[in-house]
Parts: sequence; C-alpha cells; structure tokens
Amino acid sequence: MNSDKLVIMDEMAIRRALTRIAHELLEKNKGVGDSIMIGIRTRGIYFAKRIAERIREIEGVPVPVGELDVTSYRDDRVRVQATNDSQTLQAPDIQDRRVVLCDDVLYTGRTVRAAMDALIDLGRPRLIQLAVLIDRGHRELPIRADYVGKNVPTSKLEQIEVRLSEVDRKDEVVIIQQRG
Repeated sequence: MNSDKLVIMDEMAIRRALTRIAHELLEKNKGVGDSIMIGIRTRGIYFAKRIAERIREIEGVPVPVGELDVTSYRDDRVRVQATNDSQTLQAPDIQDRRVVLCDDVLYTGRTVRAAMDALIDLGRPRLIQLAVLIDRGHRELPIRADYVGKNVPTSKLEQIEVRLSEVDRKDEVVIIQQRG
C-alpha cells in the first residue's frame, strides 16, 4: 500500500500557532498565576514546554510544566493497575490548580479521557483545560479542546503526523493519505 504525504504546517506555522495559543490562554485565564502545563507523553510534553516558554516571553512569568504518562489509563489496551507515583505524573502538585493539558493531536478523545482519569487519581485540579496543536475530528467521546492550533478535517483513511525537533529533528505536521 502506498501513501501520499502533504505538509500542512511547517516550522513557522507551528511557531505562530503556539504563540496564538499562549495569547489565548493568557487572555481567557487573565494570566497564569495558578496554572500548570501538563504534557501528555510524548509530543504533548514538548508542546506544553513550548507554550510555557511563549508565556514566559510574553508575560515574564514562568509556568511549571509536567508530563503525564496515560498508558495504564487507556481503555483500548489491557488495563494494568494504575499507580499514583512518578511514573504516571512528573509534575508539581496539581491540587486546586488550573491544569492546561497539552497534546499534539486530538482525534477520538480517548487519550484525553485517559489523561483526565490519571489527573483526578493524583489530585483535584480546580480546572482542566485542553490545548492541542491539531484537532482532526472523529470524536468518540464528548471532548473538545479549549485551544487549537489548527483544525484539520480528515477522513479515517488519513493519518496526521506531528514532527517536533525535540524528537524528530524537524518541525512539521504532515497529513498522510493512504491509497491502495
């Protein structure tokens, strides 16, 4: 099976989207005094760090960043006993904080649901917001992002690949069309 690839966001477009999300987040929340950015492993972590850096550049205020592994909370895999230790969340305390959950692509909503389950097991955030670089639709759960870099309507035969320099040596978003 062959596939066609199309770059839908380059490095500059990603940078602009992150800056816009940072501004929207600051405006909606009237600052970030009690906020923490939590990135879903793997690319969501870098997305969260980049937004936090943009906020620091804009406001001069550092925002704590943590990372979340949702593997044991996924409902599409055999569930293993969830643990309340550093393997799940590597971040400061989330109790009564505004948590901005970050991921690269929002698709069915199952990863975000798993992330919210993990967060609730670890504490009671005052508020959870969701920031994603790409929203491609096809939700299976009633979940929506508060901050979106780009909406990309896709078919279920298409894939979205987010490539970030921290992992992939290059910043770009690619849509892959499978063909027979």
